[in-house]
Amino acid sequence: YVMLLTLSPYTPRFRDRVSPPGVMIRPYLNGFTIAFNVSQPNTWQPYVDNMHHFLAAYDDKVQEEKNIECVPGQYFIQGGNDSEDKKACQFKRSLLQNCSGIEDPTFGYSKGQPCILLKMNRIIGYRPGAGVPVSVDCKVQKGNESHLKSVDFYPGNGTFDLMYYPYYGKFTHVNYTSPLVAMHFKDVQKNYLVPIQCSLNGKGITNNLNSDRFLGRIIFTLSIGK
Repeated sequence: YVMLLTLSPYTPRFRDRVSPPGVMIRPYLNGFTIAFNVSQPNTWQPYVDNMHHFLAAYDDKVQEEKNIECVPGQYFIQGGNDSEDKKACQFKRSLLQNCSGIEDPTFGYSKGQPCILLKMNRIIGYRPGAGVPVSVDCKVQKGNESHLKSVDFYPGNGTFDLMYYPYYGKFTHVNYTSPLVAMHFKDVQKNYLVPIQCSLNGKGITNNLNSDRFLGRIIFTLSIGK
């Protein structure tokens, strides 16, 4: 009990060896296979609903009301006591452009060109990339590389801007919304199971451990039928 009294509820006591971040995707329903037929809306509508639900916190008006505009390209370091509330930078869903669900409410699923969102796991105090934004790339994980011909990334060229880091924890960074990278799979081989690996790239990032498929990368399967 006495030892517990010495621990802070706001930040970990030891942060000299912060693990590289894992990643997760949306939509996420019952696993890491996203399978649907373009001609059957009932097969892709659950993915669309999941995306809209997840992005509700990123609506432009919500972000403008709760969070502030920050300076891109540099870490947003905030001083003060650990217990002081921290400000959070705006991440508007409109930044996701064709994958925002604004112009195309189906996120491309009705056209067989699905959008998938990638986010890094939150780590208190972590500054990814050592001053250079971490980027994302995707490839066929195993099999015919020609089955994945075109992927667009948003925002920009698929990077996590430094201004969203470091994260200060759920008790003080209450309005924090994790930055996202949207991956728009515009040309995937139809009627095939296509295993895809999307990886983080940057200084300090680990993305090649066979024992952990979520550390710095994620592997999922696209199965798009006509």
